[in-house]
Amino acid sequence: MNWRRNLWSLWLGCIISSTSYTMILPFLPLYLFDLGATEQNIKLWSGAVFAATFLVSAIMSPIWGRLADKSGKRRMLIRSGLSLGFAYFLGSLVSSPLELFVVRLLQGFATGFVPAALAIVASTVPEEKMGFSLGIMQTATLTGTILGPLFGGVLSHIFGIRTSFAVASACILAGTAAVWLLVKEPKQQSLQAGSIGDDLKAALQSKVMQKMLGLLIITQIGVMVLQPLITLHIADMQGAVEGVVLTSGFVFSASGIAGAIAAPLWGRLGQRAGFTKILAIGFLGSGVFSLFPYFTSDIWLFGLMQFAFGFFVAGVYPALNTMVVINTDACFRGRAFGLMMSANQLGSMIGPLLGSVASIWLGIKAIFVCVGVLLLTTGFVVWRGQTRRDASC
Repeated sequence: MNWRRNLWSLWLGCIISSTSYTMILPFLPLYLFDLGATEQNIKLWSGAVFAATFLVSAIMSPIWGRLADKSGKRRMLIRSGLSLGFAYFLGSLVSSPLELFVVRLLQGFATGFVPAALAIVASTVPEEKMGFSLGIMQTATLTGTILGPLFGGVLSHIFGIRTSFAVASACILAGTAAVWLLVKEPKQQSLQAGSIGDDLKAALQSKVMQKMLGLLIITQIGVMVLQPLITLHIADMQGAVEGVVLTSGFVFSASGIAGAIAAPLWGRLGQRAGFTKILAIGFLGSGVFSLFPYFTSDIWLFGLMQFAFGFFVAGVYPALNTMVVINTDACFRGRAFGLMMSANQLGSMIGPLLGSVASIWLGIKAIFVCVGVLLLTTGFVVWRGQTRRDASC
């Protein structure tokens, strides 16, 4: 089996998947205005439509992970791509905030593209190439976060946000077709009898897996708590909603550009220096740059801070994924990535809801401080644990 062809085909597929996803995600608050939301309820609607997908996905991800190990990771990937294409298309047809909320719930059932791709890579790439390969896959996701907001911002600015939904649908269907034609999967090992509860119990018996799930939830809360608010924050800095879609596209892309540059570098550095150290550095650096936006009202400086934040947080994901691969059997990796996806989605659900509610009471700027404190505290705890292990050796 040609693992390099698999790697680069899945890399391309994940770029397309991430691009289609981020073409619409940053602009949902503005879409809600078009659908009839008011200034009084926009933050609550934003939190709800962001969290809806993640709630359903958190429930479904372990199920898709078990089915991936049972019937094939490639098959689950294709299922996800086709379902996402359908959900995005429905998003272009909605006429009210409630309808958009329902579509976002349906999108939660469709998720699983990236975890299935990661599981295939982890099952086919040689062990000595694992850190680099998972870093490359993280780069694919981050490249999509560069291209998506840029494409979505331009399309929305010229044609309206509905067009972005339709184009996102076409993109993910094209990416799914490419995977179907190019990716081959190793022969499936027989799946042991059991249930989702058994999978969760098996994962939680591993202290490393416990830590990785917990750290991923914290990371996603830190990243996603601001997602429904950044576009509104930029509108506040500009003093007007007009033109904010295009500006937001560039700001969201700044973080993705930094991550795309940094992820493979973090992967290689982790292979040499140890992934726990990379985790600590990623949390500490992203925590520091989460604090700075509190002190500036300049849009371009804010974009620069987002770039720096993206550079450091990009080190967290490949480190977590590689540590999961190292500490799980090959026959369990589909389920392991399914559980990681569930933790990812759980944090992604909690984050927007917390951000939306807290911003009503504290204001958007104060949320940046809260995120900075959360990530810095996590970084210090991870660093302290690594220092203690080094001292005991």
